[in-house]
Amino acid sequence: MDNNTIFYIMGGSAAAFVVIIIAYVMISKKMQKSEYKKIQELQQGTKENRFSSEIILQKLYLAYIKVPFLKRYVVKVRRRLEIVNIDDEYNTRKGTAKVLTKALAVLIPLFFVTIWLTSGNYLLMFILLIFELFMIDVFIDGSVDKMDDKILKEQIDFFSEIRHAYHEYNMVEEAIYQVSQDDEMSVSRQGEKIYEILISEDPETELEKYYDIAPNSFLKEFAGVSYLTKEFGDRKVDGGSLYLKNVNNITQEMQLEILKRDKLNYVFQSLSVISIAPVLLLEPLKSWSISNFPFVTSWYEGKPGMIVQILILILTFASYVLVRKLKDNGSTGINTKNTENPWQAKLYKNKIVKTVVDLFIPKEGSKEYRKVRQYLKDSASTLKMEWLYINRITMAIVTCVASIILFSQLHVIAVSYIYTEPTTDYNILGQMSEKDEKNAMEVTKEDNKILDQFRGKLKVKSSEIERAVRKLKYYEEADDAIIKKTVERIEGKLQVINSEYLQWFEILLAFVFALVAYMAPIWLLIFQVKMRQLEMEDEVMQFQTIILMLMRIERVNVEIILEWLERYSNIFKAPITKCMNNYEAGAWEALETMKEEVSYMQFIRIIESMQAAVEKIPITDAFDELDSERDYYQEKRKESNERLIKRKGMIGKVIGFAPMVCMFVGYLIVPLVFIGLTSMSSAFTSMTAMK
Repeated sequence: MDNNTIFYIMGGSAAAFVVIIIAYVMISKKMQKSEYKKIQELQQGTKENRFSSEIILQKLYLAYIKVPFLKRYVVKVRRRLEIVNIDDEYNTRKGTAKVLTKALAVLIPLFFVTIWLTSGNYLLMFILLIFELFMIDVFIDGSVDKMDDKILKEQIDFFSEIRHAYHEYNMVEEAIYQVSQDDEMSVSRQGEKIYEILISEDPETELEKYYDIAPNSFLKEFAGVSYLTKEFGDRKVDGGSLYLKNVNNITQEMQLEILKRDKLNYVFQSLSVISIAPVLLLEPLKSWSISNFPFVTSWYEGKPGMIVQILILILTFASYVLVRKLKDNGSTGINTKNTENPWQAKLYKNKIVKTVVDLFIPKEGSKEYRKVRQYLKDSASTLKMEWLYINRITMAIVTCVASIILFSQLHVIAVSYIYTEPTTDYNILGQMSEKDEKNAMEVTKEDNKILDQFRGKLKVKSSEIERAVRKLKYYEEADDAIIKKTVERIEGKLQVINSEYLQWFEILLAFVFALVAYMAPIWLLIFQVKMRQLEMEDEVMQFQTIILMLMRIERVNVEIILEWLERYSNIFKAPITKCMNNYEAGAWEALETMKEEVSYMQFIRIIESMQAAVEKIPITDAFDELDSERDYYQEKRKESNERLIKRKGMIGKVIGFAPMVCMFVGYLIVPLVFIGLTSMSSAFTSMTAMK
């Protein structure tokens, strides 16, 4: 390349640079005079700092969603919050990140402290880490439940302001819009959504969509009553607005629900912790017992102690699950599990797995199939039949394999204890001195040499062991009596070691445990059904409130009432749905069929009143006792809630305290008393023989 070409390139570059500078200055001046400067000024006060909590939480959310373990909790919390923060992705992410950050702020320090404190005891480390995972689960659920309770309490003030706004505007949608715009509460977003539904082109369809995502049933009722009032108009009843009376009824229902939740939270606030506390106390109890009563060392360090420890852990886990089910049962919380494509569905797509699972599922139409299907319906489970059987088979396989591994490990522990136990020829009722312990360990080491020599040989003669003992340097000067005692002791140890292998009855026990695990999901469904039956009276009383709101609205008929009952039903959903499907073929007959399927007398009376309204009398006359005895039903509802909370609390305390009681009785009192009495008896026998 010659010099002229280089000069041309340099000149062209310089000219282009000058042109760019001039263009930049001209554009900057133009932008300063244009709307751009005004936009910048407007943004100046609204821009978030890069290090503000809002921005940090949004970035943390993006980080959490990428971590496999944390993703499960992110999805779980998000599903709850996106219902509260309706159509508000920003606040949903912010709330999710805030809950998880608080949980991790507790978990991470605990995690490292636990590892540091229990570095020499892997069993205790494992137990404590499992305990911490349970606690974090409780913490996360509690944080989200507080948000649900917060929006429910906000609804009291929200509905109160709706009443005042309705007096001013006398239009349902305008009253809702005005209150939603004026208030800065979480429930205001729900109000805005209901307003959008009421003014939409197809409010009925939009309302049905809202029913699927509403945070609680009271907002569903409010949205439904507001729609009916807008469509059919308001009317005066006993000198007041029917719409406002209905809003007042919903408010009273909410007040009862808030009181019920507060009392349940108070009763159960510590039961979840109490049910899993024994996992923390196992090792401290063991250390205290061994340090104060050395004669129980063989029990705690050997196979019996390990078996009791494992049984207490299993009981603790079962109690924790049942207490959570008992507290959450019948709540208005939203199901946060992935019901579209869980791991069971992915597994069932595999042809081999599908073939195996189908062998276990009872034939459709059989008695067993109908029974399991009924359990799923009555417990309001989201599981499909094939998912349930995948759970049962998986639990059975895991339990069987874990049991076999556990039995093998117990044999290893028993053999290991023989090799490491200080060997003494007398019962120790007090603490062994350092010198005695050193001598006992020397005897153990000498015994181990003989054990290694004959381990695995089932037909060993005493004479062979005696010859091996006499060859040891430790017993060179021992007399015949000591040699005889040593041989007998080693024979006893050798017999234990050679018998510690996986035996046929342990394999049989593993299959028995697998059968129990296979039945566990069904038993859990039955438990949920029993607990849901406690809610029957509460649900029927909610039906009475719904009918009371609908009965005086013009053009409301029995079919509309059934639609509403189906929408808010939980326990009686299956018979109401069936009645709705058969309603077109004959209203009275469909109601009669539903009456035959249910056994709860208060609900049967409601069905009979609907039958009367279908054929004979108006709806207002059929349900006139609900209006005339409103105060009575309110008091009865309060008393019913008190009884429900009392019964749940009693059952919860029995289940929650069971692991603690079993731990103190089975892991502390029984070994101390039984082994203590046995040791004392042996000691007295030895003393008598010496005399």
